Amino acid sequence: MAGGGASGAATCLGYNGCNFLRQRLVLATLSGRPLKIRKIRAKEEDPGLRDFEASFIRLIDKVTNGSRIEINQTGTSLYYQPGLLYGGSLEHDCSPSRSIGYYLESLLCLAPFMKHPLKIVLRGVTNDQVDPSVDVLKATALPLLKKFGIDGESLEIKINRRGMPPKGGGEIVFSCPVRKVLQPVQFTDPGKIKRIRGTAYSVRVSPQMANRMVESARSILNKFLPDIYIYTDHMKGVSSGKSPGFGMCLTAETINGTILSAELASNPQGQGATVLPEELGQNCAKLLLEEVYRGGCVDSTNQSLSLLLMTLGQRDVSKVLLGPLSPYTIEFLRHLRSFFQIMFKIETKTPEEEHVGGEKVLMTCVGIGFSNLSKTIR
Repeated sequence: MAGGGASGAATCLGYNGCNFLRQRLVLATLSGRPLKIRKIRAKEEDPGLRDFEASFIRLIDKVTNGSRIEINQTGTSLYYQPGLLYGGSLEHDCSPSRSIGYYLESLLCLAPFMKHPLKIVLRGVTNDQVDPSVDVLKATALPLLKKFGIDGESLEIKINRRGMPPKGGGEIVFSCPVRKVLQPVQFTDPGKIKRIRGTAYSVRVSPQMANRMVESARSILNKFLPDIYIYTDHMKGVSSGKSPGFGMCLTAETINGTILSAELASNPQGQGATVLPEELGQNCAKLLLEEVYRGGCVDSTNQSLSLLLMTLGQRDVSKVLLGPLSPYTIEFLRHLRSFFQIMFKIETKTPEEEHVGGEKVLMTCVGIGFSNLSKTIR
């Protein structure tokens, strides 16, 4: 079923509850199937959609043309009939209760299939403790898109200002070219790790914080590898957002181009115990080692993105080796089956076969041959 013309005949899918709202809206938009979600936090004292979800729905409305969105008065039920992905130059103010990563993850799924190349300015929180930060998505998701043939000079994420919770004040620019079809991939050998890169950032605190994080992270990682470079990024003045904070993002790159990532951010101002930069640096290094142990060719933040791009590829076999599937990814596989009628072949590889790390999963599927039709529809 291709996008565009088929949406009239498609049956409406129904779901209950507020979980996986982004997945459902993104897949509905790509498959052209209308969607009805009921009982959104119906039993809670404060029922209905939260402000960050409403902001996400507004964002979907901005990047599409002709979408119909109906929400009842209490916000507990949502009907969505997707329009065509339009793109173009846009701006969006994200809700400060979730970071920009929450919105950007979904835009990465949709951007290659727009009618016009997307260039969007997002404002809000760039780094928090919940969602993948802009740094991690820049370091891991962009190289992943390139593997599927989505590349070019215009594919970039640029951080103009950093914003830490609770007040945010960050700003990024995301631009992505459009593609008519995606390449199938065979990505089954992660390869050995050759280098570690990272960024230690600090805003509205002493620039020394970043150096202290770098020292403590290196104290752990230097035992394994000599090639480690962690940039310090201290933003001043307007570009430092509205709240103080610091954090770190580390990536390990292998000889075959696999990129695994880990990150940590300090507690938001006025919430929780104070975190020492030394502790944060060490814990971030340990998280990276854990991610390397889990392994696979795609790190756990981007599992669902890689599965989606495999699904939408040409009618050819794609294979990707992943580490243990996260609960989010497992639910994503169920949704792929509902929206695109596609099943993955899942084979587990034990550590003995691979000689490294935790259990791996080899995911195989034949793409549905999704093509970006908005280029031809007039």
